[in-house]
This record gives sequence, structure tokens and C-alpha cells, in this order.
Amino acid sequence: MTVILVTGATGILGRVLVLKLLKKGKTVRATKRNSSDLEEVRRSLQYYTADADLFFNKIQWIDANLNDKRALQKALEDVVEVYHCAAKVSYDPAEQKKVDKINIQGTKNIIECCKYSQVKKFLYVSSAVIFDNGKKGRPIDENSSFIIQTESTVYAASKYKADTVVCNAFNQGLNTIIINPGMIIGSGNWKKSSGEFLQTFINKFYTFSGGSGCVDVRDVAEIAIELMDKNLFGERFLVVSENQKYSNLAQMAREKFHKKRPVILSRKLLNFGKALNILTVGQIPKLRLLTKPNIEFLTSFQKMSNDKVVKALDYKFIPVKESLFFHIDNFLKEKK
Repeated sequence: MTVILVTGATGILGRVLVLKLLKKGKTVRATKRNSSDLEEVRRSLQYYTADADLFFNKIQWIDANLNDKRALQKALEDVVEVYHCAAKVSYDPAEQKKVDKINIQGTKNIIECCKYSQVKKFLYVSSAVIFDNGKKGRPIDENSSFIIQTESTVYAASKYKADTVVCNAFNQGLNTIIINPGMIIGSGNWKKSSGEFLQTFINKFYTFSGGSGCVDVRDVAEIAIELMDKNLFGERFLVVSENQKYSNLAQMAREKFHKKRPVILSRKLLNFGKALNILTVGQIPKLRLLTKPNIEFLTSFQKMSNDKVVKALDYKFIPVKESLFFHIDNFLKEKK
């Protein structure tokens, strides 16, 4: 029996990826933490299939901390393909050690364990945030320059270093593929990552002046599988549907509720908050997030090109507005 391993399977991407693989008749092992809420995962699968319980019961769940090599080696038994989705998303400087431990050291650990396994294919879910904005107004692509780590967010710097680990593994003989999604729009896991960002668009009276490439979680999962099926090793692919300003996304989300346009927090105002954080010696958690790299992230518009993945797969993306409305409806169902 050949098995596919998905790390980070309880995240908004991992769970959809697992579901799509199961629908294709694959045997899937999925990593989780001891504290993972599997009932929440089961519930969220209902948004993507009418047979949620059927598919959920086919998942081979296994506890495997990315920093426990023995657990990883057990998880990799009989595994021939790995989709490495697990990551900690945080922009809080106080959490840098935790972010680095999971995103960088965790990736090193699973790559190391793959050397002593039957793994033939390895796909890494990196991020578009590892690319530098470069020439203003020109979308980044797979050949664009990478960020300067010392000038980047905690999360971006960690993903860049982990990305480098995977590139080195390819040079040493592991068949790897890297995808760099923009901001993923998905359902479930509402208090973390892009689930939290989606709630900000819906509920907060404010937004930010920047923007990003955006993509539906279903597209990211489908593209990951198609790239692996085509054996496009040694390649990376930016995965985005559309480039949108945060204010446009917030307005799309808010129009479902007939709410007024959000207030855009300017760079000047955010810099004031940064100065206030210094004066209060970091005692206000939200102000602590207003570092120079985080402010740059929130106020810059990182446009991205999807030309490479569209040509490679002849792929048609779900429009962002359709994606937003689908996942907002799921959020409202969850609240009920």
C-alpha cells in the first residue's frame, strides 16, 4: 500500500488538500497536534462535499510534531508522496522563536527524515511573501528577487529560510516542487491565519492601504495535486487568482451585510501607533505588531503574476468575489 502524507492537515489548506486526494482514491495520512480540534475539521469538510463523514473517516490521522524526528519517521512509513503544508503564521516579533522552530527547523526535520524513507515526491507550500516587491507596479513572478530577511516580517523571513531548505534538498536529489500562494481565502480554522484575516474584512470598521495576490483554497489544493501528477520537479509556481487591494476585499465582504465602506488606516497613522508602542514599552499587544516590516506589509501592494501556473496546467481560477462570498456564507453557517 502506498500512502500520501499531508502535514498541517488541520489547517484551512491541509484539510481541503486531504479531501481532494481522498476523492481521487488516494490513501492519505494526515499529521496533527495532540490539541488539534478534529471535530472542527470534520464540520468544515461539509462545506466542500456532501459526503464529509465518509471522507473524514478515511483519513489516517497521526500525531506528529515537526520537531519530533521519531514521530516524523513513523508518519513517513510506506509514504511515497509528501505535501508539506504545516506552518505557523504569526507577525508578532515576540513569537519569532516559535515561528522559526516550526517553519524552519520543522521543514529541515521532515526533509531529513525523507532521506531515510520511500518518499519519491515532495511538495512544499511556501508563500508569495518571500518575494521582494521589486519594481513598483510590475507584478512579481517566479524569477523575481527574494526579500531581505532583516527588513522582512517574522513570518516572511521564516518562510524564505524554509524555502531555501527545500531548494537545497532538490539539489541533493529529492524530487521537490514549491508553490508560493498569495493570500489564501478559505473556510474553517477561523481564529488563525487567513481565517482571521477574513473576519477582519467582515467585522472591523477599518482596513489597510496595501494589497496582495489572492487565491481560493480549493484552487491551491487542486494546483498542488496537478503539479505533483505532472512531476514538475525543481520548479516553483506562484499561485494567485487576482491582485486586490485590502480595501476592495473589505468592501466586497461588507456589501453582503450592507455595511459602510471601511476606514483605511494610513501608513502615517500606523507609524504613530509604532511610536506609541515604543513609548509604552510594548505593553499593548496590538501595538506591538506595528513594526516597520509589518507596516510595510500592510501598506504595500504586492502584485503577482500567475502566468507560469496557468500555462503549465491550462488552469482557470475561481474569481475572488465568488470565493469571498462562498467562504463568508460558510462563516455565517458556522456562527449559527
